[in-house]
Amino acid sequence: MRISKVYTRTGDAGKTRLAGGQEVWKDSVRVEAYGTVDELNSMLGLARVSNGQAATNVEVSARMGTILKWVQNKLFDLGGILATAQGESFPNMPTVTSEDVVHLEHLIDECQKDLTPLKEFILPGGGQLAALLHVARTICRRAERLCVTLSKEESMDKELVVFLNRLSDALFVFARWVTKKQGEAEFLWEREPATSQKS
Repeated sequence: MRISKVYTRTGDAGKTRLAGGQEVWKDSVRVEAYGTVDELNSMLGLARVSNGQAATNVEVSARMGTILKWVQNKLFDLGGILATAQGESFPNMPTVTSEDVVHLEHLIDECQKDLTPLKEFILPGGGQLAALLHVARTICRRAERLCVTLSKEESMDKELVVFLNRLSDALFVFARWVTKKQGEAEFLWEREPATSQKS
């Protein structure tokens, strides 16, 4: 696919076109959904940059780089599906399948082997890469919520919601995993005693 011109002026009136040419408002749930997936992908791109620049463990950095590259490509597939109107299909159309969900589950299980069970909630943070993965996790949850809303309005592949749900879990585990492997400290939630809480 060749993109020869970035601006077209066709969206100046507040509408955009889906992959099949259908015109929709830019604030429609479908556009919000694939726009949020794009936002998530961009955040993971920033995480990949951080992973390559600030790594203290080359093996961990290489592993996380491979994982994030795969996730970004799958999110691009997912965004393309969301940008296609209900009932439309095209040759070589990207897919998100149950096998992709299983792959995420395997990645989670592998990382969990190196982690101790949580005894308390953790606060987003740790090192820079972990913090970025936590931000990505929250964007992923928002994308999932928008896809659920869209699924109530239009028929859509349920695997898209399942994939985003599993990905948000994976991003949480990835953040903990890189924190552990890079020797950084987790930020634990510190519950204030009831007597010291402000009224």
